Amino acid sequence: MDAPLPGPADFPAWRAQARCLLAADLPPAAVAWRVAGEAPALFARDRVPETAPLTASVPRRFVEAAETAIRHRDPDRFALLYRLLWRLARGEPGLLQVATDPDILRLSAMVRAVRRDAHKMHAFLRFRCVGTEAPGEAGPAAHYVAWFEPDHHILEAETGFFIRRFAGLRWSILTPEASAHWDGETLRMGPGGTRREAPAEDAHEELWRAYYRSVFNPARLKPAAMRAEMPVKYWRNLPEAREIPRLIAEAPQRVAGMLARGAAPPAARRQRPPSRPVQPMPLPDVAETMPADLFSRIEDPAAALTALRAELMGRNDLPSWTAASTQPVFGEGPLGAALMFIGEQPGDEEDLAGRPFVGPAGRLFDRAATEAGIDRSAAYVTNAVKHFKFKPTGRRRLHQSPDAGDITYYRPFLKREIELVAPGLVVSLGATALRALTGKPLAITRVRGEVIEAPEGFRIFPTVHPSYLLRLPDPAGKEREYARFVADLAAAREMAERPGA
Repeated sequence: MDAPLPGPADFPAWRAQARCLLAADLPPAAVAWRVAGEAPALFARDRVPETAPLTASVPRRFVEAAETAIRHRDPDRFALLYRLLWRLARGEPGLLQVATDPDILRLSAMVRAVRRDAHKMHAFLRFRCVGTEAPGEAGPAAHYVAWFEPDHHILEAETGFFIRRFAGLRWSILTPEASAHWDGETLRMGPGGTRREAPAEDAHEELWRAYYRSVFNPARLKPAAMRAEMPVKYWRNLPEAREIPRLIAEAPQRVAGMLARGAAPPAARRQRPPSRPVQPMPLPDVAETMPADLFSRIEDPAAALTALRAELMGRNDLPSWTAASTQPVFGEGPLGAALMFIGEQPGDEEDLAGRPFVGPAGRLFDRAATEAGIDRSAAYVTNAVKHFKFKPTGRRRLHQSPDAGDITYYRPFLKREIELVAPGLVVSLGATALRALTGKPLAITRVRGEVIEAPEGFRIFPTVHPSYLLRLPDPAGKEREYARFVADLAAAREMAERPGA
């Protein structure tokens, strides 16, 4: 049976065809899928029979996974999706739970590959200006053009990201197989292009390279990790790539200079005029020196996280109690992690070490995560509030819970951090983290283990904070609640690993 589709990633057309095929009771082996323009299979009939479409009851996760996997470049993707649909509708409703099934494994791999390709497009696509930007000058209006070579058919699906981010600009994205053009109001898809049709550079290139040099941290240089996150195939399209060899070569000397200078005393970094009213500090100086449109085009998540840290450390409107803490404590872990864990705030040991979850609660969390099958190094861990709030009592610093004002102050930093990490699932540890994510107080006992959608669209899996377990006085109760906490973490891991999750 010949099943043509109008485009290589047209999910609505595939779904309509698949429903007709199911209604005609045609098994997967009898269907030959192809994209319009390709020659039909030798023994395939001309068209799908005109049968009323069948509405099959399948899990929503399959639909979401199929909508992503259809963008994969594998020529067998249509057949795989129909085979899975057939199995789900013909007696295997629990198929998605069988993680070892070959078709499920293949679907999962496709979904991951497509999402990674989309992440790379968001991070490594660079617009360059064509035409004049100054009002009143002769010549065409400013237009921004980018060249990108995706591994999969993701262009049309990812245009929404660039429309939201650059809604006020006129831009075009060229790829070898298709192009997208936004005039500020309407999106138009067109044929593919070539690299020669995109400008080689524009007037902002040197400014962008200067920014990249300024945020490059030689003390954290890991060339292998850099190449893994920024594959060499993208370097020829990145203006900052020409700086990388020199920055790597200079790193040892720069690190030695940093060590020789030493760190500034913490108190010096936090001095504020005692009697003058505090005014909010604007964005970092780099925002003032770079054109607004160029600053908004910074898409390297690692560099953006560095800039976010710099912004918080440079603010002079921090909550008053932060003057007594040692340093802000930011998150750590890989970008694009399947799981992102968010706690309340750093504790005494975290404040001194400058790392999240290294104190007693952190050690308990590590043990529970290991028992749940979670590799902490593969997860991203952070806190809703970035400074340690405490009450000094002699030599001890007694923890104080952040109030609503503290949570509100740090929420923009947390939301931006989540956006840059782009995790598969966010796990909130405790009521403070949940309130920071949802914007309202929710009882953990009522929503624990359920999935909540944040206003920004990402998914939240609430559970308790590990410090809750440390405070339980009854050993039997503590053991019981610890086992429940491990089960929560295992459920979150399984949810993050599901196809389409």
